[in-house]
Amino acid sequence: MEIVLYGRKNCKLCDEVEESIRILGAVYPLDLRVVDIESDPALHEEFMLVIPAVAIDGEVVFRSITHVVTLAELDQEFQRRGT
Repeated sequence: MEIVLYGRKNCKLCDEVEESIRILGAVYPLDLRVVDIESDPALHEEFMLVIPAVAIDGEVVFRSITHVVTLAELDQEFQRRGT
């Protein structure tokens, strides 16, 4: 699995996501590449407001501002509320 982490220097959230990916690398076969968006004007334009962003096998799957609640999260919240 090829993982690309788009971020920039001095980005705490980017560092945290990188650490998480590296931890998962002990469990899953993956190849991590970290890309500084400030090294390329096109990448900077595309990702400047959404880092950290993670691409898996060429597809950007996670952007920091587009979290969509999952079925599991809904189930957990419903259980917590007793619904």
